[in-house]
Amino acid sequence: MMTIKTNPFAEAEQLAKVEWFVRSRVGEIPSIAIVLGSGLGYFAENIEARQTLDAREIPGYPQPTVEGHSGKLIFGTIDGVPLIAVQGRSHFYEGRTIAEVTFYVQLLNRLGVKYLILTNATGGIRSEMRPGDFVVLTDAISFTQIEIFPPEETRKSPFDAELTELAKRVARERKIRLLEGVYCWTTGPSYETSLEIKTVRDFGADVVGMSTVPEALVAKHLGMKVLGISLVTNLAAGIGQHPLSHEEVQQAAEAIKKPYSIFISAVVSEMYNKGLNK
Repeated sequence: MMTIKTNPFAEAEQLAKVEWFVRSRVGEIPSIAIVLGSGLGYFAENIEARQTLDAREIPGYPQPTVEGHSGKLIFGTIDGVPLIAVQGRSHFYEGRTIAEVTFYVQLLNRLGVKYLILTNATGGIRSEMRPGDFVVLTDAISFTQIEIFPPEETRKSPFDAELTELAKRVARERKIRLLEGVYCWTTGPSYETSLEIKTVRDFGADVVGMSTVPEALVAKHLGMKVLGISLVTNLAAGIGQHPLSHEEVQQAAEAIKKPYSIFISAVVSEMYNKGLNK
């Protein structure tokens, strides 16, 4: 099977210009950043922002085009914890290159971010999953045939074991249902067929989505610690009983937004209290 090799890195000059733009408008840079997938709009509303930059005003910053992905960098605090929130991401299916999809990760790295929380909306593959479940990611599969890094670099999980255990501990202490799972990345934008879902399940996937893996791989390559947490917004094709739609995903994310945001806030606070902001 043919593999498409790609360069995941943006031009250094472009990154330097965007970094300068951000630093010229923002003071101290936190060490923790979170990417807000579908369902975390409520989280963004509760951030005490000291500076918000819209993607449209940042020269050279890829702008998301998908509904529900506003494209903002929010610098502020939540429950007293300083962090950067990336509200809205670009996807490969929007016609972006992998370098554009991972641009914000490279920017965060240049700004000095050490810990990256990647959240997303996913389709649940396992029969015991239900919409509203939280899944901490333990590993990833690419169902795209896009080679971001050589195979020897991608054999190990891009998700940090210490952060994964931290999230599991937070869930146990708060009696939150938290599953573990492997995330399968597909290019989209169409949802997977029931046969494709059967195939990726046979490969060992537990949830499926159209983001996260490129960002996680690049972040790990750059030396960042990555935590992945998925929100199951629907059951994947062949698992659920009716056709999938983007509207269904958004409605499910809206219904669970408060407990999801509370859980993520608790994880961020625990990271901060453990000194991972240093």
